[in-house]
Amino acid sequence: MKKFLKENYKLIIFFIIMLVLFTIPFPYYIDAPGGISNVSDKIELNDAYKVEGSFNLVYVKEYKATIPMLLYSLINKNWNIYKPSEVMLDTEDENSYMMRDKALMNESISNAIYIAYTASNNEIKEIKNKITIIYIDESADTNLNVGDEIISVDGKIVKSKEDITLIVNEKNVNDKVNIEVENDGKRYNRYAYLNLDNDKKQIGVALANIKEYDTNPKIKINVDKNESGSSGGLALALSIYNSLIEEDITKGKKIVVTGTIDEEGNVGSIGGIKYKLKSAENSKAPLFIVPSGENYDEAIKLKEEENYKIEIKGVSTFKETIDYLENL
Repeated sequence: MKKFLKENYKLIIFFIIMLVLFTIPFPYYIDAPGGISNVSDKIELNDAYKVEGSFNLVYVKEYKATIPMLLYSLINKNWNIYKPSEVMLDTEDENSYMMRDKALMNESISNAIYIAYTASNNEIKEIKNKITIIYIDESADTNLNVGDEIISVDGKIVKSKEDITLIVNEKNVNDKVNIEVENDGKRYNRYAYLNLDNDKKQIGVALANIKEYDTNPKIKINVDKNESGSSGGLALALSIYNSLIEEDITKGKKIVVTGTIDEEGNVGSIGGIKYKLKSAENSKAPLFIVPSGENYDEAIKLKEEENYKIEIKGVSTFKETIDYLENL
């Protein structure tokens, strides 16, 4: 062994250096086209109607930067390098960033279930509502933590974001608000001082409203542990809805969808449209449904520049999307 090490120490040192350089992460992120995923594979639904086509969500791959990836991103126009400040919000670290994205995904799932069941006239009843803090602004004067679930504000039980807004609006700027929260199974008494932002009283936090429902027929959504974000909300709502009605609104087509959805059925914009359009095009799907406005405009521009063949449809609401699909 000593003889081997003595004769080959330079080569061993070289391989150790290369191993470190090629595996150590740098303080950058790399975004790249990911792929598409059939949403129906994530849904367990009793007595679901048979569907010939599919609704597919589309995702972006995000890598921690290493030397090989950084070098490859310089020659691949579909790979882009981002600083952490371009990916995360102010005051966020990697853990709170991932927690926020997971919470937004869970909120989008509950919104999708609610929209699909109400639109298809199936039974749905709210049984639990969690109002979770997903971001704290750097200007906030508070000891609240990301991940806190708000139970009460100034002694009043709250069941929605609107409840908090009503309580806050009754107070004055710089007033101290006492907030009871739950985090990791324990109760805590926290506080926040009100400030003014764009003429609105607020405590300087962003919230996710995650609800659980009792439904008929019963439904369960299965997600992979590495999935996060809210951009699959519209695709999920469409796929659930399509399984609850007799008519197959896919008309047997493979349809790629991106866009957030709220409880009123409004479709919201998403990030990474260029990566998602590339993935949709690569999938050979005939149709890509995207949020109207900036996302649609960017997708059309990229389609023309890259000579993509896929048809792109911009939508603003769930109902508008259903009306369009029924008339395909």
